[in-house]
Amino acid sequence: MLTQSAWLATVLVIAAIAAGCGESAEKSEANGPLLKFDPATAGTISGTVIFQGTPPPPTPADMGADEACHTNHVDDPQLTQDVVVNNGKLANAFIYISDGVSGQYQPPADSVVLDQRGCRYAPHVFGIMVGQKLAIKNSDPTLHNIHTMGSQNKQFNIAQYGTDHGNNAGKPQTTVKEFTHQEIMIPISCDVHGWMRSYAGVLTHPFFAVSGTDGSFSFKAPPGTYTLTAWHERLGKQTAQVTIASGGSASATFTFSMH
Repeated sequence: MLTQSAWLATVLVIAAIAAGCGESAEKSEANGPLLKFDPATAGTISGTVIFQGTPPPPTPADMGADEACHTNHVDDPQLTQDVVVNNGKLANAFIYISDGVSGQYQPPADSVVLDQRGCRYAPHVFGIMVGQKLAIKNSDPTLHNIHTMGSQNKQFNIAQYGTDHGNNAGKPQTTVKEFTHQEIMIPISCDVHGWMRSYAGVLTHPFFAVSGTDGSFSFKAPPGTYTLTAWHERLGKQTAQVTIASGGSASATFTFSMH
């Protein structure tokens, strides 16, 4: 088992290589002034993501390579998250408007938080807008790194000390990043802990959601006719058409199965 110092040396070498290979940061792709979304004139798009058939059995993540991770989960084994099904409902699908939105919207001032907690990324799947802040935290008492592997956005690979390290003791280290281009989806992984993975859906508008443990999703959008896309890391994509009026509602159901 490698020491934390050895892990850090390895991660910093990898990060240096990744930084050298990445493209230079580019500015946002906004054409004209950024739009502001007014929820008061919006409708609601909601629905359910269903899994049909017998889902693959989840398996415990092997955390034995890091004592800090292993110790935290001796009595609470962490299961793989690639297909999470509860009573026939599929979690962690990313649902977004893929066609019908014009212009680029102003990102919210609030940051999206990606936490490394219990040697897992939380959340496993999330949405974020172009130009919105991504606050990456390490709440674990062990070293982590965050390696994005997108194709449209500049990749980054950063190391974060754990809450047991030096002056950082007891406090999560936080690094703030942002994405400059729309991209569905960006895989995020930890080169120290191979089981850790997350996915970011980056959009120029705020009309998206992630299905919960009950398979449900909901978000507001301006009146219009849209194409919805539901993305899943292992099961692919599906689309549906919806039309909503101001103050109205529309629903869609997506059904996935193993290929």
